[in-house]
Amino acid sequence: MIQNKKEFGLGLVLIAVFFLVLFAIFSPLFEGGRNSLDYLDSTFNSISKDSAYYIPAVKEKATKHQGTEVTVSLKATDAGQAARIGKLLAGAGATVALDAAKLSVSGDFGHMLDAVLADADLMFKNEGAAVAAKYGFDERRVLYDWHQALSTMAKDLNRQGKFKEAKMLREVQTKAIEPAYNYYGIQAVPMSNMIWIAMAALIGYVVYTVWYGYAILFLFEGWGIRLKH
Repeated sequence: MIQNKKEFGLGLVLIAVFFLVLFAIFSPLFEGGRNSLDYLDSTFNSISKDSAYYIPAVKEKATKHQGTEVTVSLKATDAGQAARIGKLLAGAGATVALDAAKLSVSGDFGHMLDAVLADADLMFKNEGAAVAAKYGFDERRVLYDWHQALSTMAKDLNRQGKFKEAKMLREVQTKAIEPAYNYYGIQAVPMSNMIWIAMAALIGYVVYTVWYGYAILFLFEGWGIRLKH
């Protein structure tokens, strides 16, 4: 039985408003039929992309490897990928020998790094059409194959004791290829341009959560359920 109708009524009003706002959050109110969560997800992805542009710094490190000759053995997942990787490395000036899914590669390590970083930079800037035109296959596949190639190259370089070169490849993977692939198609926006939206989202989340808590509190107290020590 309801013991405090005023508190119970206030709780009902608060919980009703909570669910009305929840309905609005999941309604397609934004351009392209996006709801509020889609919009905020896109906004925060754009902000995070702007802060994840490490390619210039990686390029600077890569210049130290200019003129370093390496010879490595690679293993692709299949002959098709091996042919694609061979095309990528040949475009970087390397000498490539194919044997089914295996490749033997030799060339200037710095030139190979330059080629990878140039493709990653184009993809990060959403200029994937230029990458696809360069190699004749999908731009995402290009980065995926580069990532696979660098993984197998790093293993062979470690086996050879060339740890600095292997470490450089891992850095190119994590700070160039992976961000470029993951953020492809997203427009980078500085945090300063979205500060009010970010603050509104944070404050709104806190208020909305507290609102729900008070709604439940008033409902239970109006109903006569209380916590006592």
